[in-house]
Amino acid sequence: MFEKTIRFIQESYSTTKFLPLHEPVFFGNEKKYINECIDSTFVSSVGKFVDRFEQMVAEYTGAKYAVATVNGTAALHIALKLVGTDENAEVITQPLTFIATCNAISYCNAKPVFVDVDKDTMGLSPKSLKAFLETETVQKNGLCYNKTTGKQITAVVPMHTFGHPCRIDEIAAICDAYNIALVEDAAESLGSYYKGRHTGTFGKIAAFSFNGNKTITTGGGGMIITDDEALAKHAKHLTTTAKVPHSYEYIHDEVGYNYRLPNLNAALGCAQMETLDTILQNKRELAAQYSDFFAKQNIDFVTESPDATANYWLNAILLKDKSKRDLFLKETNDNGVMTRPIWTLMNKLDMFKACQSTDLSNALWLEERVVNIPSGVRL
Repeated sequence: MFEKTIRFIQESYSTTKFLPLHEPVFFGNEKKYINECIDSTFVSSVGKFVDRFEQMVAEYTGAKYAVATVNGTAALHIALKLVGTDENAEVITQPLTFIATCNAISYCNAKPVFVDVDKDTMGLSPKSLKAFLETETVQKNGLCYNKTTGKQITAVVPMHTFGHPCRIDEIAAICDAYNIALVEDAAESLGSYYKGRHTGTFGKIAAFSFNGNKTITTGGGGMIITDDEALAKHAKHLTTTAKVPHSYEYIHDEVGYNYRLPNLNAALGCAQMETLDTILQNKRELAAQYSDFFAKQNIDFVTESPDATANYWLNAILLKDKSKRDLFLKETNDNGVMTRPIWTLMNKLDMFKACQSTDLSNALWLEERVVNIPSGVRL
């Protein structure tokens, strides 16, 4: 049934061999910088490439500060801790997200609360968020509390799904009105902008990921960005085992984490950042071709909203229903074209079934229809 689609995707990549969903590309200074790092012997969490990588990401996103971490989950975990998330707290997020979002909340011993997403952005819905806050919360001493549980809501964590920015300015305004910290899960959205402003810069703090399947990679890796100098300094302190600076004494003043990105990985990241603009242009060209093709097949291709510039990290299509989705997944994967469904909703997983949720009609609708298709850079 989907032979034409399979053939078009294969022709787009000039291959009939197994076609992965997204693989890293290395066509810059990666080997040069890694060898330089090895020759320096500074391969762990101290070295010039870590500092340079942080500076490059900060400058690219427009943030004042950036702190590199071992992965995006670690970055989000620390970001949530920095805004006061603990065992007495709740965090509002979307059910349509990768598990790392809820894992990071759980690492703080906090509980997620799920509000719906918008169909067009696949990201957290300002309308659903506002409705929940209006009916289910109360303000006490300038803080926001859940009427049902009595717990403070310390953060709202929207996620820019597949690199498509959600309505983040509206979410930021709502968070300000309810005295809740906005912590952006920007893991998938390096190179994405909303109304001319890079994702991750709308809230108090944000987290990015540089896993092997992301737009650029450090093998594993993440980044915290913020405009708050005190938060940035505390983030660096916490991710470096909370060690008090000293030339030889081992003094730690709080429970810290061994979350700093190794210099070896940062060397890879520096080279990848140098090629980011080329990667993004390549991915936008592929997305345009997909958009034209699927329009002729009467299949909806997910495109950026009018106010957004998406990085098109993972391209996505919408099938008519779950049965069509399942047939598409089987036929493509059986023919060596890797495709996958969107994530199982977080509120369906055993760990989070008991968590409070709003009406999640949009998330459920998308879960049954969204499929990711090959989105890597074509060399």
